[in-house]
Amino acid sequence: MTTVGAATVDRLFPADLTLGNGVVLAGQSLYAMKAKGTGMVQLVTVDCDVASPDDLDLIFTPDKVMGKIVVCGTVAGVVHGVKLQKAGGAGLVSVDGSSWSGDGVPAFAFTLPAVTLSYADGEKLNAYMVAARNPVASFSFGCDTVTGENRAPVVADFSSRGPNPVVPELLKPDVVAPGVNILAAWSGDASLSGQEEFDDGRRVEFNIISGTSMATPHVAGVAALIRKKQPSWTPAMIRSAIMTTAGTLDTTGRDILDNGATPPTSGRRDGGDRVATPLAAGAGHVRPDLALDPGLVYDAGERDYVDFLCTLNYTAEQVRMFMPGFGNCTRTLPGGPAGLNYPSFMVVFGNGTDVWTLMRTVTAVSEKAETYTVSYVAPERVKVTVTPTTLEFTKLNQKKSYTVEFRSLAGGNVTAGWDFGRISWESMDHIVRSPVAFQWNNN
Repeated sequence: MTTVGAATVDRLFPADLTLGNGVVLAGQSLYAMKAKGTGMVQLVTVDCDVASPDDLDLIFTPDKVMGKIVVCGTVAGVVHGVKLQKAGGAGLVSVDGSSWSGDGVPAFAFTLPAVTLSYADGEKLNAYMVAARNPVASFSFGCDTVTGENRAPVVADFSSRGPNPVVPELLKPDVVAPGVNILAAWSGDASLSGQEEFDDGRRVEFNIISGTSMATPHVAGVAALIRKKQPSWTPAMIRSAIMTTAGTLDTTGRDILDNGATPPTSGRRDGGDRVATPLAAGAGHVRPDLALDPGLVYDAGERDYVDFLCTLNYTAEQVRMFMPGFGNCTRTLPGGPAGLNYPSFMVVFGNGTDVWTLMRTVTAVSEKAETYTVSYVAPERVKVTVTPTTLEFTKLNQKKSYTVEFRSLAGGNVTAGWDFGRISWESMDHIVRSPVAFQWNNN
């Protein structure tokens, strides 16, 4: 199993909302009619957070919305637009209260003039509406697709984040992949909104969709490419290749940002404290070309997973559900669940444990001989010792093991929290990178 988070791509579908005070807010929209600037129309705020789409009929009443632009404080999609249009609304503004920047907001194929704004621009809109006696706005739609002008990838606000609730010692997610405003095949039998009870009659062969349901097929495709090139590799080897070659920098050469992180109070737009941690981005953003030639991989077979289940206190009867004929749990993983031969590390300090020693085994998958040297990045309150510091491989499929000692230097008065680092094995041709997450518990 590979756990995949969703990230943005460097493609935007820009649409502008011009306020009555002249401020222009840049959002995204797939509304299909061009307009350089509609007339100024009254703005009105409506609470669109309802239990079901049917409830929209109760709040989008003609006396409230007729001829007005409705501002929803939450993400409003195609169904909201259809309901509002039937009630006589002139336009819709959707505010993604979780997405701090406009790069990560979803774009919808609205049937009426509408735009989705980020949290930051939603705050500007709200401030204007509070200050203005008669708040008004107009739309501009170029119906353009813009690429290469924004930072990407950025982890989407809706993407699920760690820690792993079942096995905290196993760092999740594994990687992130494109999952925001993805052009995807679409059934011609389905409505464009995907909700048949709110069918507006439009039929398409392709649609713009956002979700981890779009990110996971990207990684499945990369896995298929690896499988084609290396048909003898195990699933764990394929996952390892994807993880250890993932990228941690965006198109600008800076750290990948997290669009779901708490917005900085300073209002900075350069990222500030929004850098994506491994709990949001895992090992990083998938890079297919590099995944096809990872140099080293972390493999895990049937027995490794049986030992893993036994370490989690599965009974023999439960293990037989996965492995018929299994006898009894006679051994567990050294180091507990964190001892699984995984391409990442998760270290939990606390409850009297200030030192963890974990072992990993790597397999050479390069045809030529290589020597790898270790490097690592760790927070100041952790001492890392890797043994040995070099690994020499002379033939294909050769295996080498190493141990890592993680020692907390924080002392007994540490505040519970997280910190992060990485361990990398580097040769002349390959960099095999593993993220490390450190958690302090003061229980």
